[in-house]
Amino acid sequence: MTGPVTLITGGASGIGAATARRFGRRGGRVVIADRDPAAGEAVAAEVGGLFVRADVGVPADNTRAVDATVEAFGRLDNVVLNAGVPGRCGLADFTVERYRDTLRTNLDGVVYGLHACLAPLRRQRHGSIVVMASIAGLSGSPDLFYATSKHALVGLARSAAPALAAAGIRLNALCPGLADTPALAPYRRVLRERGLRLADPGAVAAAVETVLAGPGTGQVWTVQAGQPATVVPAPEVALAAE
Repeated sequence: MTGPVTLITGGASGIGAATARRFGRRGGRVVIADRDPAAGEAVAAEVGGLFVRADVGVPADNTRAVDATVEAFGRLDNVVLNAGVPGRCGLADFTVERYRDTLRTNLDGVVYGLHACLAPLRRQRHGSIVVMASIAGLSGSPDLFYATSKHALVGLARSAAPALAAAGIRLNALCPGLADTPALAPYRRVLRERGLRLADPGAVAAAVETVLAGPGTGQVWTVQAGQPATVVPAPEVALAAE
């Protein structure tokens, strides 16, 4: 295979696995970084890719995943920073440990992954990165600290992209709505009873491909069940003058 090389964190299940399968079917070379070796190795074998055991909340694991990708395939073209977890607590049951458990994966893990992949992308003078945020990062959610982490990822994509553009690196955020993933499996019946549609992970994977391939940077995209991926306009804020 001579297609683009894509590193996907959290690629063992859900949207990450759907993205790996989509890219693999198109002749891409896929590297899956995940904490679950059994599921990760199974998906990697299915797509003819590489599995790297990694906890994205550990900086060295992100560096190891990037290094393994470049060693195996000679380059790195796309990065999908997808790993995430539901919130572990709210205000009523808040503990520092549960709060940090949410943020270490959903925010720290993305920052560490972004930092780790920049060296090879800068050497190549090209690359495309998608940060997996959420529709909760554009509105609000009862899952308080999950939403907080996803709001932070939207800000990260919009703020870091201009600094990376000169090196030929594009950085965008994708905000899926409710998707039919293992994380939502316990709530699937209730959500459907309330009339809420769940997007197929394959449709979200198609949106990932669209965002990675597009020319834009610093953009925030949404994708929801039955709707195409679309760009969310950045809010216009006028700074006060003296």
